[in-house]
Amino acid sequence: MGLPGIVIAALKGGSGKTIISVGITAALKQKGQTVAPFKKGPDYIDAGWLSLAAGRPCYNLDTFLVSQACVQHSFSTHTHPGDIAIIEGNRGLYDGIDDAGSTSTAELAKQLNLPVLLCIDCTKSTRTMAAVVGGCCQFDPGVRIRGVILNRVAGLRHENVLRGNIERYCNIPVLGAIPKLDSRKFPERHMGLVPTAEHGWATQSITAAAEMASRYIDLNAVGQIMEDEARTTPDPAGFPNPCEQHEAPPPDKDHKRPLIGIIQDSAFQFYYPENIEALIAAGADITITSPLKAARPPSEIDALYIGGGFPETHAEALANNDDFRRQVRHLADTGLPIYAECGGLMYLGETLVLRQHRYPMCGVLPVTFGFSRKPQGHGYTMVDVDRPNPYFDVGCQLRGHEFHYSQVLEWRGDDGDTAFSMKRGNGFAHKRDGLCRRQVLATYTHLHALGAPSWAPAVVNQARLYRNRTKKGQRFPTAGKRRLH
Repeated sequence: MGLPGIVIAALKGGSGKTIISVGITAALKQKGQTVAPFKKGPDYIDAGWLSLAAGRPCYNLDTFLVSQACVQHSFSTHTHPGDIAIIEGNRGLYDGIDDAGSTSTAELAKQLNLPVLLCIDCTKSTRTMAAVVGGCCQFDPGVRIRGVILNRVAGLRHENVLRGNIERYCNIPVLGAIPKLDSRKFPERHMGLVPTAEHGWATQSITAAAEMASRYIDLNAVGQIMEDEARTTPDPAGFPNPCEQHEAPPPDKDHKRPLIGIIQDSAFQFYYPENIEALIAAGADITITSPLKAARPPSEIDALYIGGGFPETHAEALANNDDFRRQVRHLADTGLPIYAECGGLMYLGETLVLRQHRYPMCGVLPVTFGFSRKPQGHGYTMVDVDRPNPYFDVGCQLRGHEFHYSQVLEWRGDDGDTAFSMKRGNGFAHKRDGLCRRQVLATYTHLHALGAPSWAPAVVNQARLYRNRTKKGQRFPTAGKRRLH
């Protein structure tokens, strides 16, 4: 018997599948179920809400960033006997980056042998939705659509017409009908929900989502579909482990592991759990720090990892913590390995310009950032590493993703200060990305550790080298190194 689970999909983005996925997850947890949450695609915000609803980490499953076999292995590794797996899809059910839909939610459902629950936005539509659902079922018979949830239903009459036509013509049960919800309980920004760490009412929103699911969705029927389908599918524990493995080196002579500081708070919150786990597996210890809470970075760190987020929402607080900013720059000057993505890149710059106000940042990189109303980078990226840097071999290719509204207003550097050439995506400037300065590498491209297996060992190795240098009282050797001014 396979693992009970379901993929929650939709016809397009913005159809409400995140709130429905969060609601079902939270409601099942309240009923005593242990839910293993997953998010299809390169998404941090939805994953954060699913993690909060389930009370455990939410892992991303993305077959563009990570091989299909590694995705299957990740799914089996992060589910356990007694779990129910809830996978929230992304975009439309069959949408992918190519005509074959090879990276679509539908393909993921087939790869994991899981049924699909289809959420449809019924705004200003009735009988036509039966034709749409029927088309989805016929488009790929290998995709097992086993139920439909109606969203944004106008009333009982609207629901009855939709339900009657879908069940009559598609022979698929309608398992729920949800009215338009109060947006104050589920605030949105940047094409999705506000990050949980920024939302002071996150717990209340989870409770509201659970109440919504319990009231409007037949959770017993959803559970029965998962149980019935699991009886005909293989156990995911049988998926092999094809992922590239890097054995952690032995501890140093003093039996201590290098310590990597991670800036994680409501300004910098976008981290894949796999990335942090990969650093630990590669031989590092982890400590969490925050310029919103701490006066300075921990003095004992051997490297710093600054993930993405929305530093612009905390620009004043980040600017006011002078000691933290100056210490980060000092550590960078001494050769501390620093790896930064997106929001972390902005924090390492000189200034954020927001609504005509200028907020000083760390000044590690000679860049001034502004902000646009439209995304300046959005989607998958492919980069060629074509210049020396502390973390990646020249000649390798990396797959990642970018999503940012920030833009470069001023850069006192040139393309020679970057390590990546963009084959897909926008990057930092001039179709390049990956700013380097001493042991700092900062990039708009987000990487997933399973798709870039050399990343974590390289970061840990640089941390170990820095630790050994500082124990000997050595500063970073600048001779022969290109420096940004």
